[in-house]
Amino acid sequence: MALYEYLVVPAPRKGLKEKGMKGVELRFAAAMSTVLNRYASDGWEYLRTDTLPAEERDGLMMNRVTVFQNLLVFRRPKTTEAHTPETAPALIEDHSDARDADGARGEQAPVQEPASTVSDAPTAPETSGTTGESTEAAKSADRHT
Repeated sequence: MALYEYLVVPAPRKGLKEKGMKGVELRFAAAMSTVLNRYASDGWEYLRTDTLPAEERDGLMMNRVTVFQNLLVFRRPKTTEAHTPETAPALIEDHSDARDADGARGEQAPVQEPASTVSDAPTAPETSGTTGESTEAAKSADRHT
């Protein structure tokens, strides 16, 4: 899931006066285009416009008045560095470099093989090479030479 950061800016209230722009609608559209393009060039994606109430004090008596503000909401994906946790939890524990207090390497528990479902028939001795000798016989022959 992508994470976003958001930017909220006030919408323009007046249109831009440019040469060739006639009418309120065209001037206002030009002002909106300018704001949208400015933030798009910085990597912000226009998301929506919100109208929200805000209380202001108005006049000599400082009476509270509710006004409505038009806000443009932009978003952009957060960089990977921004949302990477400081210490990622380890999914699998690695004890291959585990050392005890003396600095000696710890012994791992032997792996227990699962019980065989095949009948307890005798197995043939392992052979080495093509001569058919058993590995134990080959090892003892090597020791005597």
